[in-house]
Amino acid sequence: MNQVGNNNPVRSYAQATKTSANTLDVLKIKEAFLALNANKINQVNNIIKGNPKPKLRIQMITKGPLRKQVIIPMSKENNNAFMKKSSLHVANINRQLCNAKSKVLVDYIQSDPLGVTIITNKVSQQSDLLIIDQYVKNYNNINTLQVEEP
Repeated sequence: MNQVGNNNPVRSYAQATKTSANTLDVLKIKEAFLALNANKINQVNNIIKGNPKPKLRIQMITKGPLRKQVIIPMSKENNNAFMKKSSLHVANINRQLCNAKSKVLVDYIQSDPLGVTIITNKVSQQSDLLIIDQYVKNYNNINTLQVEEP
């Protein structure tokens, strides 16, 4: 970069603009104020446009089981048999929860080293846990003796 007599580096118009500034607006400001350097043009543009909004980020930190998770410990054989039709189980459990007029719904089911983890949209109450437990234990292809309470 070239230096000007007042020790301010000379920047191009493209360098003076930020990602939120429109190039045409910056050029209009430069045409209106010929004596301003690039930093001053950028300051004027920020005053006119206002400060850009910060980029929105999803803030999500999980360090362990959530309250929206229902963990049902079971043997590996039961886990494999239950996970084969997990999408069917989601629909059936949701139907039973709706019949009980619960506001809790199952989002998905995932396999876990301990057994099966059922992820719900809200925190489950004891009655919801009972419905889920009865459904899992009444499923035909698993050994109910190897399924524990959620």
